[in-house]
Order: sequence, then C-alpha cells, then structure tokens
Amino acid sequence: MAQIEVRHLSKTFTSKDVKVNALRDINLEIEQGDIYGIIGMSGAGKSTLVRCLNYLEKPTVGEVWVEGKELGGMLEKELLKQRKDIAMIFQHFNLLMQKNVVDNVSFPLLIQGVKKKEARKRAKELLGIVGLEEKALAYPAQLSGGQKQRVAIARALASDPRILLCDEATSALDPQTTASILELLKDINNRFGITIVIITHQMSVIRKICSHVAIMSLGEIKEQGRVDEIFSHPKTKEARELILKDMEGEGPVNLAKPQERLKEAKKIRIVFSENSSFEPVIANMVLKTGRPVNILRADTKNVGGIAKGEMILGLPDDKSLQQEIEDYIRERGLEIEEVTGDV
Repeated sequence: MAQIEVRHLSKTFTSKDVKVNALRDINLEIEQGDIYGIIGMSGAGKSTLVRCLNYLEKPTVGEVWVEGKELGGMLEKELLKQRKDIAMIFQHFNLLMQKNVVDNVSFPLLIQGVKKKEARKRAKELLGIVGLEEKALAYPAQLSGGQKQRVAIARALASDPRILLCDEATSALDPQTTASILELLKDINNRFGITIVIITHQMSVIRKICSHVAIMSLGEIKEQGRVDEIFSHPKTKEARELILKDMEGEGPVNLAKPQERLKEAKKIRIVFSENSSFEPVIANMVLKTGRPVNILRADTKNVGGIAKGEMILGLPDDKSLQQEIEDYIRERGLEIEEVTGDV
C-alpha cells in the first residue's frame, strides 16, 4: 500500500455568489521514501491539494489515506495526533520573529510537553543537521532567506515526522540558495527515509530532486509518473509547456538567427540520453539530406542525477524532407515530438 493515497478527491470553495472548483477528481499514490513533486502554474490547485494531504483543508468529496488510515474518518483528536507525522514548510518560513533560532526549533516540542532543557538539546542537534549550529542564538531578522528556510526545516523535523510537505519552499529564494536547500532536502530524505512532497511551479526543482511528479492545471492532474520518463516523453500539452519553460528559464543556447527562425514550417524536440550526443546525429543527418536545419535551442539538464540533453530543431517546409529527417533521427534510436509556439 502507498504511504499516501488520494482517491477521487475534489474541493469546492463557495462564497455568496461564487463557486470555485479548486480540485477535480484527484487520484495519486506516493510511496514511502519518495520525493514526489506536484507542479503547476498559479491557480492550478497544487497548494490546495497539499493542504488536503494533512486535512488543513477538508475535501468536498473523496478520500485521503495516510499509512493505511483514512483522514476523513478520524476524530479531531486522532487527526491532531496524525498530523505530528506530517510536517510542513512554507514559502515565507513562518518563523516566530520574537524568538531566537533555537527557541523557534524548540517550539513544537514544548507544545508537545517536552521539557525545555530536552527540547533545546534536540533543537541544537537539528540545527547541526541543517548546518546552522552557530546561529542558535540569532533572531530571524538577522538571517538570510536560505538560513530562515533551514531553521524552518529544522523546526519541521523536531517532531520526527515520516512525511514532509513543502509548499513552494524555494520560491522566495535565489537559484544558488534554492540549490542548497534542495540538496539539504535530498540529504534528509536519504538519511532519515522521510517521504517528501514538493509543491512548485518550477520544473527545475522537479528535475533536480524529485523521483515522481504530478502535473496540474485548472484543478486537475493532467499527467503523472517518473520524472525522467515525463521529461523524455511528455504526453500532454501541459507537460510540454513546463519543459519548454524550464529550457527558457535557465538560458539554453539558441543558435538560429532571428531572420532564420521565420522560415520553419515545423519544430521538433529531441531528447538525448547520457549515451548519445548532439553533433554526430545532427551533422550526419545534414550531410545525408543535403539540407540544413535550424537548431533553435540546445540544452543539457540534470534529471535525477542523469545528464540528459535536448534540442529543438526547425525543419523546412518540404514535407517529404521533413519525413526524411524524422526517419533518420528515429533510426538512431531517438524519439521525436512536435512542439509549437515560440522557443
């Protein structure tokens, strides 16, 4: 049985004259020890979904099962106990500004009835795990954004959770700090076996840390599966758009001149694994067909620790030549998908 299972979950918000279907028939399974990403643009419903996973938001219909227990069937007292196993960190850290770092981390332990001396000892151990031992007596206002998030992570770990929910936990951070926080989360996952669910709108976050991903749009899951498989073979428009946006955001190489880009009748995307390379395939194809193609975009990504390249080609308007080019590429074991729009 999956550690987290969502069955036919929908959530509707209703005000005086407005009814908003935030989530529609959501089904997903998250295995113990996974780092599972839920990605979508603003308004996709991903933050509502993650709040349903610990019943901070109660679904309108559907079920959430955690470790074989259905949260909707629990009494409030049972639900509070269950939530101790499901910690959460947020985009804006939610630290207590009037308390120093060690007291922030101690706070959930004190609420649980742990003695102050013991709570502070545990808090200092956790600060060591997140690399902030020297900041124990500092206050949040004296910390950088990355340091604040490390404190928030230490605080989340205080109750020894089995699940950690991260709601846009790196969205307020610069790329370098984001990378360090993702490495910390990956280390925590490896060391303690904590299942991590990451809510984000950035495909780069999914690529760097997640094993599985669900892609959301307008309250629905459009596609889900292993990250490497979706990156290599996206099946939906939403997945393809997020992958292309990821390429745009990290500054991949665009080799075609503006005046050349206007001539393409068709654009195709090719994904290269660590065992293939760009130049021989494309160069040999050009030699064979006798016609150049525009390399509109070329980039290399780290997907789950494996180097993968991708290239977008602009093909000429001759349909027989398009077919010849595509056949040549497929004969080399590479898969092709057509893309549309600006690249």
